[in-house]
Amino acid sequence: MSERDPASSLAPPTTRIDLAAGLTEFPREVFDHADTLEVLNLTGNRLSSLPDDLGRLKKLRILFCSNNQFTRLPAVLGTCPSLTMVGFRANQIEEIEEGALPQDLQWLILTENRLRELPTALGKCQRLQKLMLSGNALATLPAEMANCENLELLRLAANRFGALPEWLLRLPRLAWLALAGNPMTEANPDLEGEGDIATIPWSELVLNQQLGEGASGVIHRAEWQRGIPADSDKEVAVKIFKGAMTSDGLPASEMAASLGVGEHPHLTRVLGRIGGHPDGAEGIVMRLIDPAYANLAGPPSFETCTRDVYSEGVRLSAEAAVHLVHGIASAAVQLHEKGILHGDLYAHNILYKPDGGCLLSDFGAAAFYDRGNLTLARDLERVEVRAFGYLLEELVEFVVESAPQADDGIAELIRMRDVCCLPDVAARPSFLELKSRLSALAN
Repeated sequence: MSERDPASSLAPPTTRIDLAAGLTEFPREVFDHADTLEVLNLTGNRLSSLPDDLGRLKKLRILFCSNNQFTRLPAVLGTCPSLTMVGFRANQIEEIEEGALPQDLQWLILTENRLRELPTALGKCQRLQKLMLSGNALATLPAEMANCENLELLRLAANRFGALPEWLLRLPRLAWLALAGNPMTEANPDLEGEGDIATIPWSELVLNQQLGEGASGVIHRAEWQRGIPADSDKEVAVKIFKGAMTSDGLPASEMAASLGVGEHPHLTRVLGRIGGHPDGAEGIVMRLIDPAYANLAGPPSFETCTRDVYSEGVRLSAEAAVHLVHGIASAAVQLHEKGILHGDLYAHNILYKPDGGCLLSDFGAAAFYDRGNLTLARDLERVEVRAFGYLLEELVEFVVESAPQADDGIAELIRMRDVCCLPDVAARPSFLELKSRLSALAN
């Protein structure tokens, strides 16, 4: 680096570096900031190794090396004393080297690699909260991971699981689980025959402005020019899937779940699948959502890891909050009656109105499961009940207007939060029980 002007000593310390320039070697200039650097983003290069002295970055908390050419997760990562978040998505990683897992690891992203097995050392990562493994070749998990009792979010979509290890659904804090695209989720019972699912010709759709874009697809406002059911509006929303792997799984799995959830007043409604797209793309047509709805929260940040971020402006009365969670519990009852795990029951996937009206959306992590396997069905539902418990906790803490704790509605939400978050998974209530309790409270 060039010699700096003395005045540069007054510049703020460098805490984040982003470099995407086709690099084939780690840029040694990064070490000029070894005393201050906290976030290093090397995504989108051609790197296949990291320097042996990476541990000099004493304050490095977050390292992204996605979309590079690594075939192994380097052991040198374990020498970084402050590293808590590691992202190596979309490489060609087949092996995790011994010592590669930092002792304080909280968030590990290995989506879209070539892993066939995981090291037993993962069980020593007792602070691990978020583990992203979709798009690999895994068929099992090491038994030692039963020690990962702080694990809250796990993505296993698009792997080779024929069954889940018994200990997994006993983890006391697990709340968000993505499983689609595995042999154990291949059957889509509600889509057999597909007789009730409309196919809407692409030629009948006129796309207008873009409404949003996510990892799995792009959503547009559109006009449906013919074949409109009597209960539908002319204006609709159209989601075109990108066809690429996401952290939650494959867009085809999301489309199957979206089409299989059925109609419910608190679920976003799908009108049909798109047929005849000129590029062969897949997509769905949905009812256009009333603009009076807004997102209840934003997704988790680096700092919150697994928990949503709420705006200061989001406020509900105690009565409206009870109405909202009753609606979500009711939607969850229908999903699990159809053998569908939502997998991402979060406030950021809930659309709400000030009166407590709500819609549960986004089926990107959803998966079908075998309702005939009573133990599996019970345990998967109780895992999702914990996510509902977190929602209750956040509403009481961040959203409900300053009502006294003695308020009957708030007091009951707190009691329900506690039972939904019991460490003993089997002791948690079902969504049907929760719906019943909330119905009594709402009336």
